Amino acid sequence: MVVRHTELKKMEQLYEENGNQLVVLYGRAGCDKETFIKLFCKNKKYFYYRARQASQQEQCMQLAHEIEQTYELSLSKYTYAEFFNRIRSGNATKLVVIIDEFQYIAKRDEEFFEAVLKLKAKKLYPGPVMIVLASSSVAWVEQEMDGRFEDGIKKINAKIKLADLKFIDTVRSYPEYSVSDCVKVYGILGGVSAYMNRWSSKKDIRTNICRHILSTNGYLFAEAERFIGSELRELAIYDTILAAIAAGHRKLNDLFNVTGFSRAKISVYMKNLAAFEVVEKVSSFETGGWENAQKGIYQIRSNYVNFWFRFIYPHLSDLYWMTAEQFYDTYIEKDLDDYMNRYFIQVCMEYLELLNMVDKLPIKIHKAGTWVGKTGNIDIIAQDSARNNLIGLCNWSEPKLTYQMCEKLFDTMKKAKLKSDYFYLFSARDFDQELLDKSKEDKRLILVDMTQL
Repeated sequence: MVVRHTELKKMEQLYEENGNQLVVLYGRAGCDKETFIKLFCKNKKYFYYRARQASQQEQCMQLAHEIEQTYELSLSKYTYAEFFNRIRSGNATKLVVIIDEFQYIAKRDEEFFEAVLKLKAKKLYPGPVMIVLASSSVAWVEQEMDGRFEDGIKKINAKIKLADLKFIDTVRSYPEYSVSDCVKVYGILGGVSAYMNRWSSKKDIRTNICRHILSTNGYLFAEAERFIGSELRELAIYDTILAAIAAGHRKLNDLFNVTGFSRAKISVYMKNLAAFEVVEKVSSFETGGWENAQKGIYQIRSNYVNFWFRFIYPHLSDLYWMTAEQFYDTYIEKDLDDYMNRYFIQVCMEYLELLNMVDKLPIKIHKAGTWVGKTGNIDIIAQDSARNNLIGLCNWSEPKLTYQMCEKLFDTMKKAKLKSDYFYLFSARDFDQELLDKSKEDKRLILVDMTQL
């Protein structure tokens, strides 16, 4: 099981503080927030309620029933103020009150948050309390919650997001796998802990894909559409757009030509997908060569959604007709390395971020990104506050990273109007002899092979 030590430590620190605390804990479906909450509540006094998608009256009735059952009492009023007045820890211990999927209440009932603020201010239950409002609606928490609660939002002590895990967590989770295999798992699953916890490093990549993704009873079978449909409607439109992006149509005008939807309609639906962290606009690192950069490029942000629409959605009929193994061998195996190029760049970027944290780089990175040009890309651009640059070149699929690739990078840098004194050259396999010789002469060239990641 993946354990989120950083977020857990922050929650524990808040719990140990004097007085009452109000925390918003949130993350996308699949972040395993329920498991995280159980781990945090271990050896603590707590009351947990999972909100329903229900009317105000039904919600109050359900919560009232659970309070009456938990504390063996009868309620005279069905109000949130009354509910929070009757909870208790039984001693001087701080009580943790968790309202999970709280957005289902907050969207419909203004009294709820008023009662939460009274509870925090010790106007209801008088004992020490830590209130945890949990949600799996990232878009609602980040874009709508503040407006709903207005000035009361200032009373929240912390917002803790259970974001997707990093590549280093993938490496730690699969001790039997090589770094190369971990990159593949990361490219397929991303850092979604619920997916990761079902993947076994005792089985090879092919077996896991066949068992969990390509088999109709697999946990991840059709998970991409379940995830999108958990908050977004009109799946026919979203699926059409995502299939087009996965097929390489990455500009608004391309999507217009392929889907038949109007540009205005596509823009609205892309905005919804971006809010839900499914797609993102690719912004090139700001350089002097703006006229040579591509603009308005989109990509699927969610690793698993991208994998599904890239490999499986276009061949859905065969998914039901073939065996899982036949499907993998026919449609996935030959193109998997090409698909992984993008994710290898992310892994290399994370490697540089870790080195930066421990001051092991020649510059202190202030910001980093990529550059998408009309005739070539720059995989990694990292810059310090004085605008000194560090450039990264990442080779995943080719047998060797060659000096010729470096020369192409230098040419692209001219078009981007970039200069650098430091080049980190990452290769998943090997380096050609010319590059090995050049790196001995030119100390700006730093070679990093897969085993160092």
